[in-house]
Amino acid sequence: MKTPAKIKNNFWPRVFSDFFESENLPDWSKRFYDWDEKYQIPSVNVKENEKDFQLEVAAPGFDKSDFKIDYSKGILTLMAEKEEKKEDEKGEMKRKEFSYAAIKRSFNLPEIIDEERINAKYENGILHIHLPKVSEVEAPPAKKIKVG
Repeated sequence: MKTPAKIKNNFWPRVFSDFFESENLPDWSKRFYDWDEKYQIPSVNVKENEKDFQLEVAAPGFDKSDFKIDYSKGILTLMAEKEEKKEDEKGEMKRKEFSYAAIKRSFNLPEIIDEERINAKYENGILHIHLPKVSEVEAPPAKKIKVG
């Protein structure tokens, strides 16, 4: 009777090495999001009480004119870009400096937000966004739909 030959099974090690090789890793940022790599995602604190939501966005180094805040179809998007260029010339010496910073973040907001009263202010490197809730008195009643 023959002794069965030992078969070298490389299936599992090959599966793991094929998946985890850096060239084979998917680029999750491009697969699931339409995301531009130039933007950083800022840190945000979210506070809620019975009247409103308050967002505090860490955005040091920007001016209030650098911010663009949009609200459309229940999504609040904030972004800011800042570019600085400095150039000095003194005799034969020339110095050039530049910097660029960009942030972007979006939030899905609940239907209870009163979009007409959303406001924002920027002070001391923090962008404060105030999202008032619709009071129950202001909320329109549910629409009844008859089936015909």
